[in-house]
Amino acid sequence: MSSPTFPAARAARSRRVRLVALLAVLGPGLVSGFADNDAGGITTYSLVGIQFGYQLLWVILASGVALFFTQELGARLGLATGKGMTALIRERFGVRWVAFVVLAMLVANLGTTVAEFAGIGAALDLFGVPVPVSAAVSAVAVVVLIGWGSFGRVQYLFVAVGVAVSAAYAISAVLAKPDWGQAVHSLFIPSGTLTTAYWLAVVGTVGTTITPWGQGFIQAYVVDKRLDEHDLAGERLDVGLGSFLTNLIAGFIIVACAATLWANGETTITDAAQAAKALAPFAGPAAEVLFAVGLLAASLLGLGVVPLTSAYSTCEAFGWELGVDWGWRDAPAFYGLLAFFVGFAAVFVLIPGLPLLQVMFLSQVLNGLLLPFILVFVMVLSGDRALLGPLASGRLLLAVGWAITLALAAMSILLVVTTLAPVG
Repeated sequence: MSSPTFPAARAARSRRVRLVALLAVLGPGLVSGFADNDAGGITTYSLVGIQFGYQLLWVILASGVALFFTQELGARLGLATGKGMTALIRERFGVRWVAFVVLAMLVANLGTTVAEFAGIGAALDLFGVPVPVSAAVSAVAVVVLIGWGSFGRVQYLFVAVGVAVSAAYAISAVLAKPDWGQAVHSLFIPSGTLTTAYWLAVVGTVGTTITPWGQGFIQAYVVDKRLDEHDLAGERLDVGLGSFLTNLIAGFIIVACAATLWANGETTITDAAQAAKALAPFAGPAAEVLFAVGLLAASLLGLGVVPLTSAYSTCEAFGWELGVDWGWRDAPAFYGLLAFFVGFAAVFVLIPGLPLLQVMFLSQVLNGLLLPFILVFVMVLSGDRALLGPLASGRLLLAVGWAITLALAAMSILLVVTTLAPVG
């Protein structure tokens, strides 16, 4: 005779199996989200907090919502087709268009990768490590770790670094003792004077949150992890967590700088490393160290993810073997491109007199300008039922996606107009 506890035990086992299956899906959205808060992002958020206080927190909320929808689109394309973004663009739109997309992404990614080296150099310089040494060591370390690791180990490493960055900036914000009431008000109520600097900061903030490389990365990562349409629910949770955490940490960085430097009239800081130093008198030495450690960890994560995206996109476009589960002999083009992109940026950052702050910030603005072009391709592909089947976007998702794309395009046009004819 069957025990009455058996059905309950089977149900418990079933729930555990579903939970394990769900956890196995997590990764692409979290890593992509964590990597958005890289050196360029931290520099941008720091400058925004220093120059505008709490005023631009509404941009963090708006870009977080937009990030979820755009990343969900990329993940769904990968789940439905088993192909990366540039591979789909080549098949659907031809070689000329995929060449344009890859070239645009590589230009933006170069600026972003240089920004990662600049962030590593600035963070380690606070501890007395020369920039050439930090650039050489970090370049070799990233290529070796990705080249010698399996997919699982690489993913766990990325997520662990992302968690460390998140903790560092969350604690920094608490130590800064901000006006949380003002922060929450600014989160929901836009404010500020609409000057050229204001719009440049808005586009830079959006450009470091929603990036061209982020669209290519999450789709390629979903494919590399061998997820399929059955993993849609788990991947949506993954993307949601990644979007929430990346913008939460961005908000913490702005709040930390607004509560200390901006509140005390320190608005001439030129980079995140200087911001870390300047935090000490107002929030204590612990805040300085945490801010610097966060910058270092975030830069290392970005240095792993952004060149990896460049290698993914280029190999997809040309149909070459790719993926971190392949060895160097099995995917020589993939690893060769990865090493080239990392090495070239490492040498580039050592150019004497290179204005690193401008490179870091403008790379984020460039991301914001290029993103609408990338999203047009993503939107057209996402509505193709012959390609995606049941995972194709419905009317509501298409409407939201196109609205986001048009809003980003309008923002880019506004930036150009205000730059040519400055306001205020």
